[in-house]
Amino acid sequence: MPSEPAPSTNEREFILAALRENTRLDGRALDAYRPISLTFGNDYGTADVRLGKTRVLAKISCEVATPYPDRKFDGIFTITTELSPLASPAFEVGRQDTPELLLSRLLEKTIRRSGALDTESLCLVAGQKCFHLRATLHVLDADGNLVDASCLALIAALLHFRRPDIEVHGEDVTVFDPREREPVCLTIQHRPFCVSFSYYHAGEVMVQDATLLEEQCREGEVVVSMNRFGEVAQVAKYGGPPVDGLSVLGCMSAALERVKGFDKMVTEKLKEDEKRRDAGGLMAELSAENERPVEGGDRVML
Repeated sequence: MPSEPAPSTNEREFILAALRENTRLDGRALDAYRPISLTFGNDYGTADVRLGKTRVLAKISCEVATPYPDRKFDGIFTITTELSPLASPAFEVGRQDTPELLLSRLLEKTIRRSGALDTESLCLVAGQKCFHLRATLHVLDADGNLVDASCLALIAALLHFRRPDIEVHGEDVTVFDPREREPVCLTIQHRPFCVSFSYYHAGEVMVQDATLLEEQCREGEVVVSMNRFGEVAQVAKYGGPPVDGLSVLGCMSAALERVKGFDKMVTEKLKEDEKRRDAGGLMAELSAENERPVEGGDRVML
């Protein structure tokens, strides 16, 4: 079974000794993140997140489907993760290994089960027709902290996505092309983000945004999912010795500050993308129509 090359004994001992002295190989503080980049594609619902060398591309699509028999008044929302061998030699095509399963479960609990997306708004005709919203995450490069990057990309893509507008007459549903009617934003009830903590030396040292090399040397991991209001969606711990309650509370306090930063960044990037799309569009057209020529060849804005 393919895997990433493991660090040598000397590398491991050096990293652990440095972390005990609150020092990281790249010079960051223990609670510092690598540079984060968020960009949106030309199509609605496409978000590209780069966290250091880690890169995740999220894509949202929807189609009309039949709702589940036990959820007649809800639409369908599914999350799929794809870890390509191009991102890491540890990933195999067509085979879900442990990292992919853990990533899928964390995203399911953080976003779908926490009710971040209002699935009732995706229902068209109760028990007959609904929108099936499908979120696909492509991991293009893996250099640690896939959970945080994937969650950030997925939330940004959901906020960026526009579903087709519809018209319902009885049991007949008309789905309009984007050229006929402006697409509609999804109903997002809150924005949960994941913040991962890798711990070393029996929990004495906590590190945010661990690189792949740091992840290979850690004892365990704590993942906190919450929104900017401090509402916790989940707290998960994987591997390693037990962590005391005060350390977990410290993680949650640090996660809240990080989540507020994520939320602010996504909001600003969405506004920038909206301005980019509107450049020369409707607002420019309305501004041009409001201009009136006056004597002397000057123009005045009404």
